[in-house]
Amino acid sequence: MTYRSPVTGLDNRWDLWVGKDSVAVISVRGTTRSQESWLENLYAGMIPAQGTLNMGNGKLFPYKLAADSGAYVHIGWTIGMASMAPDIVEKINLQYKNGIHDFIIMGHSQGGAIAFLLFSYLHYQMGSGIPSDIRIKVYGSAAPKPGNMKFAYDFDFISREGWAYRFINAADWVPECPFTVQTLNDLNPGNPFSDFDQRVKGLKFPTRMVARHVIRKMNRSAKRAEKRFRKYLAHKTGKIINKKIPGMPKQKYVHSMAYFPCGCPIVLQPDENYFALYPDNGISIFTHHYFGPYYYLLNTYYPVK
Repeated sequence: MTYRSPVTGLDNRWDLWVGKDSVAVISVRGTTRSQESWLENLYAGMIPAQGTLNMGNGKLFPYKLAADSGAYVHIGWTIGMASMAPDIVEKINLQYKNGIHDFIIMGHSQGGAIAFLLFSYLHYQMGSGIPSDIRIKVYGSAAPKPGNMKFAYDFDFISREGWAYRFINAADWVPECPFTVQTLNDLNPGNPFSDFDQRVKGLKFPTRMVARHVIRKMNRSAKRAEKRFRKYLAHKTGKIINKKIPGMPKQKYVHSMAYFPCGCPIVLQPDENYFALYPDNGISIFTHHYFGPYYYLLNTYYPVK
């Protein structure tokens, strides 16, 4: 380990490791015991994957995490990533001058979600903020969902051919997060449900009326749920965040909570031997989330030769 960053953002920190094989590793810390770190997870409002984030006290962070204007990301983890990104870019450029062109980004839990966002940020910095001929690979274990489907599509496209992996213990609940609600607004154009008013015009009465009533009723329920999640996980949590980060103004959120996982999945399926070691005894909600269970399953299915 050659560098440990100062604590930034909402109790975020990263380490830099350099190996004899001329590969540098950027290790992003996950959730800590602090209130700020947990608030970062709960701050689940969505913002566009392109824009400028006001970090408070006049600090503006321009970012691009996807090429698609319909891509959205988790604001809490984006704040965490943004608080560390300038320092990471500086260290990457320094290592590049020392002859290191290959970088691995890794993180567990919250660190995994931030690692995915950081991978996207660095990808779109190539040729401007960082050299265009570096190679970056990312490993996220126990990572929750960092953005919507269009962000995930963009991420999986720019990391195609094996440059991003997501490790999941199938018994772990954290990768299921954040809460996800899909409304008709989250659908691609051309989806028959997104323009159902036009689609049902050719139906005969009363079939047309019944179809409209059913679809509208389902969408209203989904939109109410999305609005409720946004109220508590964006607006109300955001007010607390604004007090934790001096000078940070009120943020604007998109009307979406349709989260989606990204990265090539490496599923670690628990068996009887696993549950004998890590039983569901109700003592800890993180029984299947810690490093130990993941490391055990990793060595079960991918033993070191």
